[in-house]
Amino acid sequence: VQLQASGGGLVQTGGSLSLSCVVSGFALDDYTIAWFRQGPGKEREGVSCISSSDGSPYHTNSVKGRFAISRDNAKNTVYLQMNSLKPEDTAVYYCAASLRRYCEIVVVDTSGVKYWGKGTQVTVSS
Repeated sequence: VQLQASGGGLVQTGGSLSLSCVVSGFALDDYTIAWFRQGPGKEREGVSCISSSDGSPYHTNSVKGRFAISRDNAKNTVYLQMNSLKPEDTAVYYCAASLRRYCEIVVVDTSGVKYWGKGTQVTVSS
């Protein structure tokens, strides 16, 4: 089982990045996939999520209107499009898979996360 996150990098304020999370070893459509991030000196927080039940997206308030999440089950990939990036978005971003169906629970209670991927660094310069 593996979740491979990629697409991070260095970008200026206002720029965009697209993260990918490629999964292997399990059926993507059985899992709710969430993106978490941990910035320097900060606690980990759930950022965005896409539900296994109906594909409905969830975004935390600080990224609403700027981030978009999507999934392509045929490619075993979940994408996180990040636009209008701000310095406070600087963090290591991780994708995670949970059997829980509701994003509102997955992003705040990580005890249900079954698989974690290694992170990808996103740095937004001011």
